[in-house]
Amino acid sequence: MKGIIFTEFLEMVEDTFSPEMADKIIEASTNLSTDGAYTAVGTYHHSELIELVSHLSNEVDVDIPLLVETFGTFLFGRFVVLYPSFFTDDQTTFGFLDLIENHVHVEVRKLYPDAELPTFDTTLINENQLQMIYQSKRPFAPVAYGLMQGCIAHYKEDISVEREDLGNGENKHVKFTLTKNS
Repeated sequence: MKGIIFTEFLEMVEDTFSPEMADKIIEASTNLSTDGAYTAVGTYHHSELIELVSHLSNEVDVDIPLLVETFGTFLFGRFVVLYPSFFTDDQTTFGFLDLIENHVHVEVRKLYPDAELPTFDTTLINENQLQMIYQSKRPFAPVAYGLMQGCIAHYKEDISVEREDLGNGENKHVKFTLTKNS
């Protein structure tokens, strides 16, 4: 997993809770390959992020899925700042989400050829409904959900998102159905 996910997660912890909280969860995590010193371009095992989130959950008494969704929403906002060329004023939530697999991920792979990205099979059901099938080796469908929430907020649209687990409850294979609320 690319280091930008780790650096942005720790940034969210510092911004939302405190720099001391970030230090506290790093110190509590005993299986970090770098002792918590991540670089945006490095590659790290996803279990390290799970360990950090788990310690944060214990410290702040917030369920892990909610923390991970919150991180996804935060991460979308950071992507808007870090990669503004992906976001245009004339886009919509559906338009942007439809570009992820065949445009955004293509560009990410150019920058990070070793990145192991999730896949998104996107289908526009009709003008008011979009379906996305998320598949990954990692259990981060809640991050994808948070990213979708961040996208909806960015484009200021009234859209609800339903989730259906297509796997074994592992958050690795999930169908998201986005519906515009009229």
